[in-house]
Amino acid sequence: MAFIRKRRLERELYSKERFSLLLLNLEEYYFEQHTANHIINKGCRDERKFRGSLKICSKSIIFEPDDNIQPIIKIPLRDCMSIKAPEDNEASNPFTRDTSGRFSVVCNQVFLIKERNIIAPYKTVRGRTEHLFQLDVAGKLGDVVQNLHQLYRASCLDKMGDQAAMITAILQSRLARTSFDKNRFQSISETLHMECKAEMVTPLVTNPGHVCVTDANLYFQPLNGYPKPVVQITLQNVRRIYKRRHGLMPLGLEVFCTENELCSDIYLKFYNYQDRDELYFLIATYIENHVTEHTAESYMLQWQRGHISNYQYLLHLNNLADRSCNDLSQYPVFPWIIADYSSSVLDLTKPETFRDLSKPVGALNKERLDRLLTRYREMPEPKFMYGSHYSSPGYVLFYLVRVAPEYMLCLQNGKFDHADRMFNSLAETWKNCLDGATDFKELIPEFYENDSSFLVNSLKLDLGKRQGGKMVEDVELPPWASGPDDFLQKSQEALESQYVSEHLHEWIDLIFGYKQKGSEAVAAHNVFHPLTYEGGVDLNSIMDPNEKVALLTQILEFGQTPKQLFTIPHPRRIIPKLKSLSRTSSHSVSIAESPVSPNEESFEDLTEESITLAWNNIAKLKLDEQYKIHKEAITGIAVTCSGSSLFTTSQDSTLKMFSKESKTIQRSVSFSNMALSSCLILPGDTTVISSSWDNHIYFYSIAFGRQQDILMGHDDAVSKICWRDGRLYSASWDSTVKVWHCVPGEISSNKKHHFELLAELEHDVSVSTIDLNAANTILASGTKEGTISVWDVTTATVLHQLPCHSGTVFDAAFSPDSRHVLSTGEDCCFKVIDVQTGMLISSVTTDEPQRCFKWDGNTVLSGSQSGELQIWDLLGGKVIERIKGHTGAVTSMWMNEQCNSVITGGEDKQIMFWKLQY
Repeated sequence: MAFIRKRRLERELYSKERFSLLLLNLEEYYFEQHTANHIINKGCRDERKFRGSLKICSKSIIFEPDDNIQPIIKIPLRDCMSIKAPEDNEASNPFTRDTSGRFSVVCNQVFLIKERNIIAPYKTVRGRTEHLFQLDVAGKLGDVVQNLHQLYRASCLDKMGDQAAMITAILQSRLARTSFDKNRFQSISETLHMECKAEMVTPLVTNPGHVCVTDANLYFQPLNGYPKPVVQITLQNVRRIYKRRHGLMPLGLEVFCTENELCSDIYLKFYNYQDRDELYFLIATYIENHVTEHTAESYMLQWQRGHISNYQYLLHLNNLADRSCNDLSQYPVFPWIIADYSSSVLDLTKPETFRDLSKPVGALNKERLDRLLTRYREMPEPKFMYGSHYSSPGYVLFYLVRVAPEYMLCLQNGKFDHADRMFNSLAETWKNCLDGATDFKELIPEFYENDSSFLVNSLKLDLGKRQGGKMVEDVELPPWASGPDDFLQKSQEALESQYVSEHLHEWIDLIFGYKQKGSEAVAAHNVFHPLTYEGGVDLNSIMDPNEKVALLTQILEFGQTPKQLFTIPHPRRIIPKLKSLSRTSSHSVSIAESPVSPNEESFEDLTEESITLAWNNIAKLKLDEQYKIHKEAITGIAVTCSGSSLFTTSQDSTLKMFSKESKTIQRSVSFSNMALSSCLILPGDTTVISSSWDNHIYFYSIAFGRQQDILMGHDDAVSKICWRDGRLYSASWDSTVKVWHCVPGEISSNKKHHFELLAELEHDVSVSTIDLNAANTILASGTKEGTISVWDVTTATVLHQLPCHSGTVFDAAFSPDSRHVLSTGEDCCFKVIDVQTGMLISSVTTDEPQRCFKWDGNTVLSGSQSGELQIWDLLGGKVIERIKGHTGAVTSMWMNEQCNSVITGGEDKQIMFWKLQY
């Protein structure tokens, strides 16, 4: 996991330095350091001097000896009795300046840390002790003592709010007296765009300094020069940038130079949101031409279609929901997946192996839930079901103490937790989450990663002795795991299993979705303390600084609920046959097994393979032939089963039959003087149906070469027609879609078609396009005002209605698996709707309107306003190929069943034949 890798890298970079910001208290700042000597037993025969570095911090004095055997000394300022230079007691001559650089600190408590460079709980020395320090630069003595006196006064204030206010004033004064050192620029030609004050955020600590943005780089210069003088990030390397909530305030900004890492390259906290937003704008403007911004909906589409794994999808959702490995109060949250920690073999084919993902941890045990609900009903407002959260700094470090012990010591004032409360066993931890009165924690990403070091006490830490006398060592694994790596491997397999893929959306609804808040959360038994939710408290409205500090401390230690990403039910995952997902790890996990053996490949499988091959090579589409056959724009194309003839309609009011073999127009028919809008051929290649702007639908007999029938079914222009299983579906500008049962007539006996109106789907405005799913049970319609409606045609009821486009919907079509509807409109956007939930899950902006398209659920072949054919990677949100075609807008498109032959019609009155050339 990124957190572990980052800790390991830090240890390698700063291995010679024992000091770290984790030695400070929470919300404490490190201001400055001075080379000095710590003098022990002054004036005695055994007087000794230890050379090292003296750190001045906002709540403590820290001395780090150069000799690693000696402990680091931490003196809390609140425990000091006096801080003075020797001349302070020379009342007879107050102006005497001692050039020795010595000053003494008398205190009643001191902490000894990392003696012999061993990470262990801090040793506390209580009782009156005196510490004498001598600065190398004696001239700084006066300033150092004066600063310590000022910080001492702050630490002695009774109320935490008053302490915080005074320390903040001291910090801001220091920042105001300094500025970014422009000599740190990588190049003298860089142009400065912005400079402001900010803090660099790492887990549990923040480091104040100056932020600077140029036309090429982002810089952060720590006020204290720690851990290095300047942090520099090249803007060209930035891939993602997110605004963050930090301390419940919109002041954070996180910058990533990678696509999939969870840990960022820098996390900054600003002192006002204006500076944060200005910096975000500068960087976002720089990278907008290089990076595609992903939304939760776009990641959802990739996940649904199997392009990213369950693990990757959860990482992206955490990232978008303000979860960061730099903020332990908002650390990424992952679900418990496995419920079996006692079997010798883990069987991922049995549902009982898995945790019920539709319930929060607190609701998994019915007996415990009943007790909690009884208390909930009796509780005054504001009510909550669970007294602790599923993610908090304490829970994160509970899991990671073996690789991040210093973080645990920082969080718990220099102590590890009691040995029996440590992360000792997977089975024990899971059982406590099921039965414990206050334990409802979920997991963290490390459980589904490749680095098992957090399960092993490789640092040989003394984590205490349990009640049975057993020392706390490695985490005890379930019987089905042969070792830590095998445990992670099987956990990954469980996360990517078919069961989890089918149910993960239920857990997402609880943590990131519509069951997170409100009545749905109550019904799902998913209600936590109000302070954990975004917007649960407005810190700006709290005027009492002491109340504000206490409340903020409580919230940060208790944990925070992720930002809500979805407000309607999350769609299920599509579980395809023969689909395999690769992880960012080295593991590849099969989602589902094929029901067809390798030696029994069906005709459908072969057809599916040929279609997949065609779409994988769709960029190799080449123009074969082109003909100008109409006098106005072409509106519809239909091809006979044999492929020898095609029919086209046009705004010039004609239906034309074109022979592919002779390359000539064989027939030209005009039903009225109004434009024709679309056409189709009935099964058997005997009849062509055309829709017209004159409100009618015309039936033309191919065999007899004449008009066979007219359906006068609408009060305005008919815009689009579809035919499925003996039913005709017609869309019109009269704001309706009508469903007709049609009994074909016989032209030889002059028997007319019989039409029976089965349903009328009413809209508010003109309907411009329609499409049906493969089962002919669901219809999608698009209107001139940009609304997409999804209808159940069996009951003639609307399932979903979304204002997708600003302007006319040009085309809409179901994906081959009928899970999604793609639409395009005059607003230059592609939109994808999940049919099951009605959620808009993707929006891709194009540089010009796309008038018509075909798609396979992932890739789109579209005809543009300029006449180009464009190939879009819908999941990546980008065009991957542009093919020159018509000289005007592409207005109609036909594709054969194998998807290797395409015919387009355009405003340039031409039809173009395209073929794939592998």
